[in-house]
Amino acid sequence: MAGNSYGQAFRITTAGESHGPGNVVILDGVPPGIPLSVEDLIVDLDRRRPGQSKIVTQRNESDTPEILSGVFEGQTTGTSLAILVRNEDQRSRDYSDIKDKYRPGHADYSFDAKYGSRDYRGGGRSSARETVARVAAGVVAKKLIARAFGGQVLGYVCQVGHVKAEINDPAALTLAQIEQLPDGSANIVRCPDIEAAGRMVALIEECRKAGDSIGGAAEIVATGVPAGLGEPVFDKLKADLAKALFSLPAVLGVEYGIGFGCVSMKGSEHNDIFTTDNSGKAPHIMTKSNRHGGMLGGISTGMPIVLRAAVKPTSSLPIEQETVTREGEPTTISTKGRHDPCLLPRFIPMAEAMVAITIADHWLRWKGQCER
Repeated sequence: MAGNSYGQAFRITTAGESHGPGNVVILDGVPPGIPLSVEDLIVDLDRRRPGQSKIVTQRNESDTPEILSGVFEGQTTGTSLAILVRNEDQRSRDYSDIKDKYRPGHADYSFDAKYGSRDYRGGGRSSARETVARVAAGVVAKKLIARAFGGQVLGYVCQVGHVKAEINDPAALTLAQIEQLPDGSANIVRCPDIEAAGRMVALIEECRKAGDSIGGAAEIVATGVPAGLGEPVFDKLKADLAKALFSLPAVLGVEYGIGFGCVSMKGSEHNDIFTTDNSGKAPHIMTKSNRHGGMLGGISTGMPIVLRAAVKPTSSLPIEQETVTREGEPTTISTKGRHDPCLLPRFIPMAEAMVAITIADHWLRWKGQCER
């Protein structure tokens, strides 16, 4: 199958399915000397892991990674880096009743149309289980950009259904504010607006009990990114970031900065005014506002990069729905198995990973082309 690799200077290739032995990622272009251990990888893998709370799928996977190559004495070697995460809790029998039926909202029919056959066990290659490999790669990318220029990528849930979060300064958020409630307990929905987070959890629980699911949106913010990353035409940073997020399962829309809010604005309202910050050793050019989301002409400006992704409701539902068989005969379907009533809480580390991988790739490309 083509299309299993992403990136140029920092390139990842993944393999694996939902109900196969495991998922693996091979990274090329990782600079030598970056400290990396299994413990480093586990932090974000645990944030993506199923079974972490009552509002996500109860599939029981430890998601313990194995570093197969590219690390020696605790540091990357500069050669290809391979990471494997084995599947441990597949229940393929849950899908035996629907192997000849097309699940609404899934890629069942489109896979059959493309290949003439499909892996019906949890969606095979199109399953979100595949993203475990990307999250592992994202940890390496985060380490690279943190070492290179102090960059950081954080995401959070900004909307579930009709419940919207109110965040004054997304670029000032910390991981602790996203992952923990004020009392130190886990913020299971990963929304830093605590009042909204409570209502989001209640809405997700309501949908779960009804055998239904709910969609929402995530915001991803990259800070510390220097000006100058990205190419001006086909490889715009904003275009590659959009591709990175759209490549994740269930993403139906991506916007950056003010996004679709620009359609009702005048140019005088939309433009971000340039100014100079003289607080440092040298003058620093910046903008007074950030409606452009940290990118102009497809190239980073040095302001925080702000993106939002719309994520659809989980398609796998236990309630009965109409569909057809592979032969086109009308039938009904209800999906067994363990599925997220809302994808957003586990989507956050996936989105962070793809944004970090894209920024790492463009950083290495820029350094190779425009070393200053």
